[in-house]
Parts: sequence; structure tokens; C-alpha cells
Amino acid sequence: MKQISILGSTGSIGVNTIRVVNANPDKFQINYLSAGSNAGLLIEQAIVNKPKAVAIADSSKAAQVEKALRDYSIDVLAGKEGILELSSRRDVDLVINAIVGSAGLEPSIYALNAGTDLALSNKESLVMAGEIINDLLDKKQLNLFPIDSEHSAIWQCLMGENLKNIRKLILTGSGGPFRTFPLEKFRTITPEKALKHPTWNMGRKITIDSATMMNKGLEIIEAYWLFHVPPEKIKVVIHPQSIIHSMVEFVDGSIKAQLGLPDMKLPIQFALSYPDRFPVAWEETNLAKIGQLTFEEPDYHKFPALQLAFDALKRGGTAPAILNVVNEYAVYAFLEEKISFLDIPDLIEEALSGLKIIDRPKLQDILETETMTKEFVKGKIDQEKSN
Repeated sequence: MKQISILGSTGSIGVNTIRVVNANPDKFQINYLSAGSNAGLLIEQAIVNKPKAVAIADSSKAAQVEKALRDYSIDVLAGKEGILELSSRRDVDLVINAIVGSAGLEPSIYALNAGTDLALSNKESLVMAGEIINDLLDKKQLNLFPIDSEHSAIWQCLMGENLKNIRKLILTGSGGPFRTFPLEKFRTITPEKALKHPTWNMGRKITIDSATMMNKGLEIIEAYWLFHVPPEKIKVVIHPQSIIHSMVEFVDGSIKAQLGLPDMKLPIQFALSYPDRFPVAWEETNLAKIGQLTFEEPDYHKFPALQLAFDALKRGGTAPAILNVVNEYAVYAFLEEKISFLDIPDLIEEALSGLKIIDRPKLQDILETETMTKEFVKGKIDQEKSN
């Protein structure tokens, strides 16, 4: 039985991970769970799954969790330190990092330093510190299993293939809720409109990233570090039905694709079961019922986040970390209606051109860049509001 830890268990990926685990009760034992601030759901998950310990990042909720779990012999940790301690525990075979945002970076590194394989949903770990993560994987001889549906698809398409035969990786994207929305109306986009994704049911932050197509931008950078291909071999194609999750084109012109319904339980289960496949069919993919699969070129003019991601990747160093941190801060500012939808890429572009970029950064450099970048974008938003 595989012993696992789920970081970010109350988010969309975490909740679906627990569904996968509960559908395979003879395959997994959950030793640890962590949450950001959703104490109520964390308590429910702990009572049902009976981990050894839980951690909640919001220290003000720790007493509530402790009181609720007092009779269950479950230890309760709190704050960032609690999350990092759980990430470092060695009595697990696999850490699933489903934490949203840059807060997931250090837990990934702590898990790898502890010698544990990592199933990664947290894009920011590779976007901000891909070189550090890859060095740790090599040094510790560990595995990283991608959970993003796009990277899981590419991973599956590459099994048994010689990486030298890759012509290009093709990341598919739905195009989000504004694929056909005219650019001249982008100023009217509200958080409510942007949160209505046409095919996927995701958390708020990643849903806004899909609306700006920064989600695809982050995946471009992630694919670079996962599959070790140059940026010019990574392409994006819009596929509104979200049935083909990504493709690989080989040097002979052959293309492999991985298909399935837009359900995150599928890539989660594959990451947890690898190298096996579990016979749990969540829902049949009926291609005749789906009917058509269509494709379009991405519109880089409407969605500048794609080019910004390529630019940051090619620049290297801390540029992808700056891109990620500004985007994260700006997304939450948009959700709070402090800035407009179009301000998100504008702030990213301004930060990439105005902030110092460090080549071959260490972890401390990245953490300092994160602090500096947050201060930069906060100052820009505050300045805009005062004008």
C-alpha cells in the first residue's frame, strides 16, 4: 500500500485526489493532509481519512482544527512551518503537491530534500525554480509525476519514445471563456464573467489564469523543465472541446495524442498509479457523442500572456519567477476588483522590463525576488488607485 501526503487537500486538485484515493482503498494510505485556510473541509477530510497529522497554513484556524480532532489522535500543525514540516516527513512514498500559487514552491523542495517522490500539480514550483527542482531530482534520484492534464498527456505520449525524435510538444488549451470575445470589449470583463470556464471546473485562481491564457503560459515553462526541449519546440493550439489534452509530434510527422474527458481525476490517478493503471473508469469517453474535435491558432494579440511566458522562459534566471509572482498578485487584485482584466498582462510586462533578473538563482534568490516583485506590483496597483 502506497503511503501518501496530500498538500493542499481542500483545493480542487486535493479534493479530486482524495476521491481517487477513496476509489482505490486497497492501494493508498493517507498519512498527511494540509490546507490553506479551509478548516472546515480539512476537519471533514481528516475524520474520514484518519491521517497521522494535518497542517493548516492559517494559524488563526489551528485551534478550531485541534478542538475538532481532539478525539481522533491526529496531530495538528500550523503556519508555513507546519506545512514545511509535513512536506519533510519521510514516512511516505509520495507527496502530492496541490497547493495553489508560489506558496507551493518550498514544500516541493522540502519533499525532494527529504528523499520523497513528488506528484506535482503546483505549476509554480517548476516555473519559479525549474533548475533547482531538476538538480534535486538528479541528485536524489527521485521521480516527478506531473498532474496537470497537459503534461500528463505529453508524459503518456512519450512513453517508450526516444526524446531525440521529438519535433514539437503541442499543448492544447480550451481558449477559456473569452476565446471568441472581441478584444474591444475586454475592458468590460468582470471577475464574474472570467470565472465561467466553458469546460473545466477549477479553483478561482487557475480559472482566471485560463481566462487570460496565463495558465497556458505557465504550462509552457513547466513543459520546458519537465521534458527538456527548447522553447521553439513547444507549441500551443486551441482545442475548445478539451478532449485532447496534449500531443507530441515526432520527426517523421507522426503525432501522438492523449484523449479523455475534462476530468482531473484521470491525470491524478495516473500520477498516483504509475507505472500501473487502475481499472477505475470515472466516465466513459464517447467520441461519437462528442462529435467534433476542432482546433485553432492562439490569438497572441488578445492573450499577450502567452508571449510574455515565452519571453520570460527565453530570458531565464528569475524572469519566470517574476512573471509568476506578478501574475498571482494581479489575479487576486482583479478578483477583488482593484484592477481590470487588461491590467494583468500590463503589470507583468512592466515588471519583466523593470525588475532586476538574476541568472542561475539559488532558492534564496528566488524567495527574495518574490518579495521584491510583490512590493513592486503592490506599489503599482496602489499608485494606479490613487491617480
